[in-house]
Amino acid sequence: MFTAIGKENQQQTLIDRRPIRILHVIGGMVRGGIETWLMHILRHIDRDRFHMDFLVHRTDPCAYDDEIRSLGSRIIPCPLDRWRPWVYAANFNQILREYGPYDIVHSHVHHFSGYVLRLAKQAGVPLCIAHSHNDTSSEAKARLYRHLYRRLTQWWISRYATVGLGCSCLAAADLFGCKWESDPRWQILYYGIDLTPFRDGIDRDAVRRELGIPIDAFVIGHVGRFVEQKNHEFLIEIAAEVAKREAKMHLLLLGEGVLRSQIEQKVEQMGLSDRVTFAGTRCDIPRLMRGAMDVFLLPSLFEGLPVVGIEAQAAGLPFILSDTITREVEILKPLVKWLSLSQPAVAWAEIILNHRDTASTITQSDALAVVETSPFNINVSVKQLENIFLEALV
Repeated sequence: MFTAIGKENQQQTLIDRRPIRILHVIGGMVRGGIETWLMHILRHIDRDRFHMDFLVHRTDPCAYDDEIRSLGSRIIPCPLDRWRPWVYAANFNQILREYGPYDIVHSHVHHFSGYVLRLAKQAGVPLCIAHSHNDTSSEAKARLYRHLYRRLTQWWISRYATVGLGCSCLAAADLFGCKWESDPRWQILYYGIDLTPFRDGIDRDAVRRELGIPIDAFVIGHVGRFVEQKNHEFLIEIAAEVAKREAKMHLLLLGEGVLRSQIEQKVEQMGLSDRVTFAGTRCDIPRLMRGAMDVFLLPSLFEGLPVVGIEAQAAGLPFILSDTITREVEILKPLVKWLSLSQPAVAWAEIILNHRDTASTITQSDALAVVETSPFNINVSVKQLENIFLEALV
């Protein structure tokens, strides 16, 4: 009895101490879906009760670094060298000693989270969280080394994670196993976004002029890094088929990445250079969705749960996406159309053109109202995360 009461008192002392200190582990705070969600959390969480720092696996500056520092948090570089894990371990432990102690290590680096949480648990961090943001099950036929890496890191996660979060059921199954629901440690936490920018007034003509897009164009929009996962090669083929049927077709691509130059070459080869705008990385995605886009297209090979899909529906856009993506992203059924990647580009083009008038039956304000009452509202998401932190520490 005495031991149990003593433990409860120690735990209550931890909760009463302010703030609870959290170290998020992430590749880098670039303008990606995971990172944008973390920024929504940082802006809206009670910073008097929760202090968030970010351990990043790179040394170069990233888009959100300055804002993070302005909100009182720290960016702590810990370069990743998978071939010399002992060096990473030494640096990680040094960071815990220098910047800690931390009550929580919250890791967002998928399978590598197993190693991160092993180090955190060995260092005595009370709460270790593995967060799955992606569904990489398509790697099931990967090389032997990759297969062994996945098996080992998943075992570490199972052993060292106090709590496991998935942004969707597919993402949870990918990291925690197909029977994840039978383990009370694993749970779903949907992304929440700040819906304020979707309430602002928009001058569509001004937005299009700014981007150099004809005022009367039919604009297909896409937001995503130029990486294989996002399937830009197929996206360009779809746009080419739409262009054959719609003379005013224009494609707006937002994002950066290693494959951008390759996609730019493909656009040129297909004679679409004057009908495609590469707008780079932007901080005003809601404004561009509402002001420039008529349809949102996401033919990804895989996703955990795409934040841009939530944003597209909040903007009231018809949303065409691949059926490899979790159905949990569907908030407004009339706006969403699913299509198999086995279907040819011409089939996708026909769906886009047939579905483009959907937005006229659902106003953007009506769409926004539905998203506001969903689990994808930042106010819901941040409250759930705060409760997860507190309940796991009690």
